[in-house]
Amino acid sequence: MKTVLITGCSTGFGRDTALHFLNQGWRVVATMRNPAASTLPTSDRLHILPLDVTDADSIAAAIGQAGAIDVLVNNAGMGWLNAVEGSPLETVREVFETNLFGAIALMQAVLPGMRERRSGVVVNVSSSSLYKPLPLLSVYRASKAAMNALSESAAHELAPFGIRVRVVMPGMAPSTSFGSTAQGHVADAGGFAEPYADYARQTLATMMEAANGPVTEAQDVADAIFRAATDADCPAVLPAGADAIAWAEVK
Repeated sequence: MKTVLITGCSTGFGRDTALHFLNQGWRVVATMRNPAASTLPTSDRLHILPLDVTDADSIAAAIGQAGAIDVLVNNAGMGWLNAVEGSPLETVREVFETNLFGAIALMQAVLPGMRERRSGVVVNVSSSSLYKPLPLLSVYRASKAAMNALSESAAHELAPFGIRVRVVMPGMAPSTSFGSTAQGHVADAGGFAEPYADYARQTLATMMEAANGPVTEAQDVADAIFRAATDADCPAVLPAGADAIAWAEVK
């Protein structure tokens, strides 16, 4: 029985991905900052562990309990919605710590075992926002662009050891908590910088209108992640969701 470790499983993409692997007969290590908040079902093949991807001790503890990992899914992420000028450097660092450095730390933790077994897959969850230069997502998109660049080069480094690296690019998903999380971070920062306030209101209104069209469901992302993990012939980069696929085709 193969084992997948997935980060950020409390809600949204991570939760649905954990369920999908579980339904396919896998042993699932579902990690999250607060396991008490988990709504995942009980199963002898499901192991829920606390994990903060920005904390080295937390990573070491989770990996120590997880056992041999066949597939790592770096799904944990932090949203941020603001102009560059209005983004405190402390927050910028937090976004990169979660979206990029945390993924690197997890890769460094599991790759030695995969390399010794000469087998394994790393699936990094990025964002279809990279297909378009969307405003107010500059910091967030930068962190995800770095994730893509990391994955592309790591794929070449790891191929000689039988390890594959894939990227999944989800579209807009109103059914997840990502949007509300991003809005919450804006509120924490005191809103948009004054010169950008009117522009931000207009831009957000346009984004909300776009959400009335084809969007991504969490299951779309779970399906794409499972394909990336199990299909050796799938593309290195997979858009996930109707809107993401459309954006990828016209980029």
